[in-house]
Amino acid sequence: MAMAVIGACVLAAPLKGQIQSSIPIPFDAGQNVAPVFEGWEANPDGTFSMVFGYLNRNYKEEPEIPIGPDNSIEPGGPDQGQPTHFYPRRQQFMFKVRVPADFGKKEMTWTLTRNGKTDKAVGSLVMEYELSDLVLAQNRGGGSADGATMKANKAPTVTIDAPAQQTVAVGTGLTLTASASDDGNPEPRKRPASQSTRKPDAGPPPLVTIRTSTPRTQQVVKPNQDGLAVTWTHYRGPGKATFDPMSALVKDGKATTKVSFSHPGKHQIRAYADDGILLGTADVTITVTGSPSTSSNQP
Repeated sequence: MAMAVIGACVLAAPLKGQIQSSIPIPFDAGQNVAPVFEGWEANPDGTFSMVFGYLNRNYKEEPEIPIGPDNSIEPGGPDQGQPTHFYPRRQQFMFKVRVPADFGKKEMTWTLTRNGKTDKAVGSLVMEYELSDLVLAQNRGGGSADGATMKANKAPTVTIDAPAQQTVAVGTGLTLTASASDDGNPEPRKRPASQSTRKPDAGPPPLVTIRTSTPRTQQVVKPNQDGLAVTWTHYRGPGKATFDPMSALVKDGKATTKVSFSHPGKHQIRAYADDGILLGTADVTITVTGSPSTSSNQP
């Protein structure tokens, strides 16, 4: 069989009668999770924040990779606030790691290992990796924004109106309420009535796209265009956390959800307040007791 080498890829010439296709084979489970360095932000106090996301190569499975040799950030780790629960596909701007003002030319590495496959994301303060407001706007749905016309924007603030530590049994719903505020920028986008069939009180669009024959991105914290919204995520912990709703527009400064868990253990829930471009976060830790739910197919 003839072989052609292009860069680091080896391509096999198709046999006569075969159909050549460039569509990747999607896998629902069993694949690895690759960390991603998104870039860095300059903080007002002179420090910097390294921003990370990830690509879970599974289309359905949500792996749990505990902090340790298989999920570590160095230097200074292994635990620097990274997630251990990974939603399917590409998730951007999920967390930040603050580094000192004199970090200079050092590098920060997030290492993830799953099913024998190790991936690393290396972050540095290279100028080209700076996440300016314009870069963030263009990455989160504000592609028409430009540096000359976009208004100054501050990240939303959010707190969870509950004790930092709570306990609940497997399968029992727990109500969580977030208080969130924003500076009003960017303003909600005006869409022609002919292009919108959503009711005013319907909340933001669905967060997870429905899988069709063509694989799609499944963003959990999907850029919201209808005003300040809060998205609830399962940040750490085994099994599955189910939210009802997972995302909602903030009304009178509040957004509420009910969460239940399939597995016992210590779980971290992270609320993301999203103004459509910038994010604010708040966490709560919930200890779940009891036996795993028999209806759950999570490992």
